[in-house]
Amino acid sequence: MARLFGTDGVRGRANTTLTPELALSLASAAARVLAEHDRSHRPVAVVGRDPRASGEMLEAAVVAGLAAAGADVLRVGVLPTPAVAFLVADLGADVGVMISASHNPMPDNGIKLFAAGGHKLPDAVEDEIEQRMADADAHRPTGADVGRVRDIADAERRYVDHLLSVTPHRLDGIKVVVDCANGAASVAAPDLYRRAGAEVVEIHAAPDGLNINEGCGSTHLDQVRAAVLEHGADLGIAHDGDADRCLAVDAAGVEIDGDQIMAVIALAMRDAGELTDDTLVATVMSNLGLHLAMREHGITLRTTAVGDRYVLEELRAGGYALGGEQSGHVVLPAHATTGDGLLTALRLMARMAQTGRSLADLAGVMKRLPQVLVNVVVADKAAVAEAVSVNDAVAAVTAELGDEGRVLLRPSGTEQLVRVMVEASTHEIAETAARRLAGVVSSVH
Repeated sequence: MARLFGTDGVRGRANTTLTPELALSLASAAARVLAEHDRSHRPVAVVGRDPRASGEMLEAAVVAGLAAAGADVLRVGVLPTPAVAFLVADLGADVGVMISASHNPMPDNGIKLFAAGGHKLPDAVEDEIEQRMADADAHRPTGADVGRVRDIADAERRYVDHLLSVTPHRLDGIKVVVDCANGAASVAAPDLYRRAGAEVVEIHAAPDGLNINEGCGSTHLDQVRAAVLEHGADLGIAHDGDADRCLAVDAAGVEIDGDQIMAVIALAMRDAGELTDDTLVATVMSNLGLHLAMREHGITLRTTAVGDRYVLEELRAGGYALGGEQSGHVVLPAHATTGDGLLTALRLMARMAQTGRSLADLAGVMKRLPQVLVNVVVADKAAVAEAVSVNDAVAAVTAELGDEGRVLLRPSGTEQLVRVMVEASTHEIAETAARRLAGVVSSVH
């Protein structure tokens, strides 16, 4: 049977693959497993959600499952994913549950679990929870041992106050358009940026349960780009549905991706003495331009496999202070245990306010090299990895590109596909090389 947990929790079409019954069973199993890991007290769980309609139904099921297994529940309502992670630590809870499908369309939903301290659950604990979901004979507490449920009225204020307390410079003089994706940040983000001193124009900040991510947010930058130009703003910030990441556009409406955001923040942290070992952590998908820019400024770039969990593992293993992904998922472990789009945006705008420089000027520290990605359908991914013809072709193209390009072949984790990525000094060179390699890959039988 396929593993229930993916790289970012449990996700699926709400009320079809992700049903209330599944949510209840998952929450109940999680409470039982955590109670057995620490019998000194009964578990306390923080439960939050994004505003999609199915979240109301799934929240009710999750809360019921937790309480039925003897866990006390602290409901925090509609809040960003990083807020739930923060509140797990801030409220001294044993587990956090976030009900969200992030940037996915409205019919989808998901359940993400956090361990004590707000950290992602280890794979072994997820596997244990999944096994316990099939336990039909699980003990059911009664009477006073049934979990209690209460709402935390000041949850958003706690989170916003925390982010303000770790912002290195006020944002006075900055005019920002924030696209909230009609998602979890629709109240918190505009309030936070205003309290930090910015002039805020908010768009797509009226969630109705159905419009989350619909033609807006970090997956549709045309809206924030148009608003920046219309209002003469200094920049635009686009969040996704659960606000664990952000992308930006400069005053001219030019996209600033996660790699460029990390470059700006890395230099700011280095100048402030906050960048541990002058090291940045990113995935293998980060643009070669980030590698070249960091090398030029004396910053070591450590790379991981694709996925925020691998970035988090490397950050924790090395004690590093900054990491993230090209998608705008950025982690600052000193202030957050997971990617936090609001914290990232604050750091980006604080650098602008502190230096008096435009976002375009700051982001210019990194030149994005053209990147071409070709998905090749194959019969056997393992055979491709072992093929001499493929390895020889990769070596030849890599030699031709030299320091001005790179090649990455990556098998899909879920399909019989090999992703061929080439970066080069021009789009034409990258396109030609990628098609050439794709031809070699497709010829493997």
